[in-house]
Amino acid sequence: MHILLMGPPGAGKGTQAVKLVEAFNIPHISTGDMFRAAVKEGTPLGKQAKEYMDAGQLVPDSVTIGIVKERLTKPDCERGFILDGFPRTLDQADALDRTLCELGIRLDRVINISVPAEELVRRMTGRRICRSCGATYHIHFNPPAQAGICDKCGGELYQRADDQEQTVTKRLAVYSAQTQPLIEYYQDKGLYTEIDGQQDIDKVFADIVASLRGEQV
Repeated sequence: MHILLMGPPGAGKGTQAVKLVEAFNIPHISTGDMFRAAVKEGTPLGKQAKEYMDAGQLVPDSVTIGIVKERLTKPDCERGFILDGFPRTLDQADALDRTLCELGIRLDRVINISVPAEELVRRMTGRRICRSCGATYHIHFNPPAQAGICDKCGGELYQRADDQEQTVTKRLAVYSAQTQPLIEYYQDKGLYTEIDGQQDIDKVFADIVASLRGEQV
């Protein structure tokens, strides 16, 4: 099973990826994990990527797709994979198509977990973290017994800069602008399925599995 998993920050993509790994016994491959592994292993492409990353620059597509290709040829991908975080642009999507063709691999399904922007903002801005012990809470879904105070150690709870509404809204806008062309690209190929990410976690997963089996969701 060869799956491309899409979804904005806060959509629950990571949770669903874990469940898919367990269900299909295939690896979850994220762009960040690939870069870190290539750098740690000291591969030629990993060394190139590290130079760009150390300089605070974006890793060029030519290096990125090379790292993707290296990762997809590893033994744990023989049964399939869940690709997450790549491609992000149409050029990358074209490069991925060529790479998969070279490897004799065909994508089975592109799954996009969709959640309205206002709900994503609510999910992401509600997170609070303890300054003392690092415990995580959510003001809506997992609130502390006393507002602003950690249940475990009594430490102060704070909101990370990344979780503030202005930052979250900007991230979501950038993601949406990047993703729309990819949605149309994979729709044209007949590979795209959109899953309602506002449902219960198990229902989201059931819909994903149904889509992978070719059933209507």
